[in-house]
Amino acid sequence: MKSYVLTVSCPSRRGIVASISGYLAGQGCNIVDSSQFDDLDTGTFFMRVSVLSEDGADEAALKAGFAPIAKEFSMDWALHDADRRMKVLLMVSRFGHCLNDLLYRWKIGALPIDIVGVVSNHHEYQKLVVNHDIPFHHIKVTKENKPEAEARLMEVVEQSGAELIVLARYMQVLSEKLCGAMSGRIINIHHSFLPSFKGANPYKQAFERGVKLIGATAHYVTMDLDEGPIIEQDVARITHAQSADDYVSIGRDVEAQVLARAIHAHIHRRTFINGNRTVVFPASPGSYASERMG
Repeated sequence: MKSYVLTVSCPSRRGIVASISGYLAGQGCNIVDSSQFDDLDTGTFFMRVSVLSEDGADEAALKAGFAPIAKEFSMDWALHDADRRMKVLLMVSRFGHCLNDLLYRWKIGALPIDIVGVVSNHHEYQKLVVNHDIPFHHIKVTKENKPEAEARLMEVVEQSGAELIVLARYMQVLSEKLCGAMSGRIINIHHSFLPSFKGANPYKQAFERGVKLIGATAHYVTMDLDEGPIIEQDVARITHAQSADDYVSIGRDVEAQVLARAIHAHIHRRTFINGNRTVVFPASPGSYASERMG
């Protein structure tokens, strides 16, 4: 039996759920997981449905039959083959903790994606990437060549068929043009302190201020630096007995975990951009293992 994921967002009104479930049942599809949210502030309805096509209805037929319903409710929708792995391009600079973590999760099947390449503005992780049989692309970035470098990056995206770019501690600011072209398809990770520290050595600054909580934020990239819709966050508690090096070590662990969870949510179509915020449906207890292993 074929598995599909249907994602829907539209203006809120009566009858949406009934129309969706009635159509799927009529096509011989069994709903195995369903999540929905009605944003009363914006009047927008969001829904994610996992189904099994028990009578053999294929993707094209299901899409064609659903189109009139989508038109009736002014839906922004998509039907995805749940077994097809998303093509992901990773980008990294000189901090490799997130890259190493993602490669390990990918290798053991805990992050079911197709890594179609790794882009870096440095050479430090070329051997690591090549040893995983993944294409490595060195794209040097300077103030003088930035337009050419981004043009080369977009060539890599197009040639590899990448559907998602993950900035696994890539320390270059992307242009407005690139952010616009890949809107909703670039995820970034950065530290998240209370209070916030910007500039060089944020962990050292946090240590000197005696911060008790450090953490990380994963978000979609927009033209506003580090201010895109947040997908995932987490924190770790710090005590006075820990050193500045401890802050760095703990912070890197949190960053890696938060980034992996954000990617996991995105590739399983559980995230919806809702203005400056996101709707992120949790993996249900019954579906998490199958999602995790693909």
